[in-house]
Amino acid sequence: MKQRINLLITLSVVALLVLSTVQCYLVKTAYDYKVAQFHTQIKNEIAAITNNYSDIDAVLVSKKEALYKNLSEQYIKGKNSKIDIKKGILESKSNDVLTQRIQRKFERDLPNFKIDFAIVLNKFILYKHAKKRDTIFSEKPFIQNKLYGNLNSLNHAFLVRNYVGTTNGTFGNQEYKLLTEDSMYVSVIDWELIILKRMTFILVLSLLSILTLISLFVIALKALIKQKKVSDVKTDFINNITHELKTPLATLGISTKILEQKNIRDNDENFNSIVNTISRQNNRLQSLIDQVMANSLAENEIELQKEKIETEHFLQIIVDDFKIAFPKINLKTDFQTQKTILVLDKFHLTTAFLNVLENAVKYGSNTITVKTKIIENQFSICFEDDGIGIAKNKQSLLFDKFYRVEQGNLHNTKGLGLGLYYVDQIVKAHQGSVNVISDLGKGTQFTILLKV
Repeated sequence: MKQRINLLITLSVVALLVLSTVQCYLVKTAYDYKVAQFHTQIKNEIAAITNNYSDIDAVLVSKKEALYKNLSEQYIKGKNSKIDIKKGILESKSNDVLTQRIQRKFERDLPNFKIDFAIVLNKFILYKHAKKRDTIFSEKPFIQNKLYGNLNSLNHAFLVRNYVGTTNGTFGNQEYKLLTEDSMYVSVIDWELIILKRMTFILVLSLLSILTLISLFVIALKALIKQKKVSDVKTDFINNITHELKTPLATLGISTKILEQKNIRDNDENFNSIVNTISRQNNRLQSLIDQVMANSLAENEIELQKEKIETEHFLQIIVDDFKIAFPKINLKTDFQTQKTILVLDKFHLTTAFLNVLENAVKYGSNTITVKTKIIENQFSICFEDDGIGIAKNKQSLLFDKFYRVEQGNLHNTKGLGLGLYYVDQIVKAHQGSVNVISDLGKGTQFTILLKV
C-alpha cells in the first residue's frame, strides 16, 4: 500500500511538473510572438513616417550626398585613404543636427512611444567601372560606426530597416558609382512593460491555470494521505479491539469450563466466585461494545439532555468518585469560581471528564489538579497532570478517532483510542472547545472552555 501511494505521489509530481513546464513554454511562446508583433508594429509605423532622410531635411541630406561625393573624388585622386573617408563621414558636423530632427519627428508622430535610435554605416563601396569594385568600408553593424542617433549600444535595440543609396558621378574622364548602406536600430523605452501589459490576460489565465493545477494536486495528495491514514487507523483499531476482546472471552471460556466441574458446583463459595467473574467479564465485553457504538456517533448526531447545573458541585462529585476508583492518585482541586450555573448534559460530560482523568492515569500521572476559572466570558476547566507528556508533533492528532499516543514504536497503553475523540465531540456539542499544552516529560494540561 505504501509503495503504491509513493508511486502515485511520484507520478503526480512528474505530471504536475510536465504540465507546468508546458504552460511556461506556452507563455514564453506567446511572449516571443508579442515581441515580434511589437517590433513589426514599430517598423511599420516608422516606415510610414519616413521613407528616407530627405523628407526630414532635404538640405541636410543634400549636404550628406555632397560630402560622400567629395570624399569619393578625393579618394580617386589619391588624396584620401580609406581611413580618412570613414573618419570624414562619421565626424560630419551635420550628423548632430540630423539626429535632433529625426528625434523630434519620432516624438511628434509616435507620441505613445519613447524611442532611442541609431543609424550606423555598414558599407561604402566605389565602382570605378562596371567590373571593378573598390570596397572602402564594409563592416557588420557596430555602435562605433554611428552616423546619427542617441543610442549608446545596440545590445537591446532591434533593426528597423536598411537604407541603400547609390550615386553616379564622373571625375575627369572616368565614370564611377558609389553604393552606401546604413541601418536604423531603435530601442523603445520600457518595451518590456508594454509587452507585459499586452499579455495581462494570458499571464493571469496561465497563473490561474497553474494555481488550479497545484491546488488540485494538493487536494488529491491530502485525500490520498487521509485515505492511507484512515486505512492505517482501521487496521490499528481492528488489532486493538481484537486484543481487548481476547482477555474477557478467554476468561469466560475458562470460567465456563470450570463450572462444568461437579466439585465447583457443589462448593457455593467457589461457584459464586466463578459466577462473579463471568458477570464482570460480561460487563467488560458490554462496556467495550458500548464504547465503540457511542464513539461512532458524529458531533451533530449526539442528543444532549441539558439541564441547569452548579458546575463546581458537579465537578466535585466526579472528583470524589474518581478518588474511590483510583485511591493511589493524588487528585486535587483548585476552583477559582463559585456556584457557576451552566446548562449542560450531566451524563455525557461526566463520561468526558472521566475520560480525561483516566487518560492521565494511563500515561503515568501520579498527581492531577482540576482547576476552574472564568476566561473572557467562558468557563474554563483545566486538568493538569505530571504524566509522560505528549510530543508537539502528536498533539494535533490527539482528538482523532482511534488515535493513541505511541511510546516508541509500540502502543504500550491499552485502549481503543476513543476517549479523547469522545471528549472533543461532547465539548463541541456543547459549543465549547478543547485545547492541550504539553511537553515530553513535563506533563499535560487539557483545558475545556464552555459558554457561560
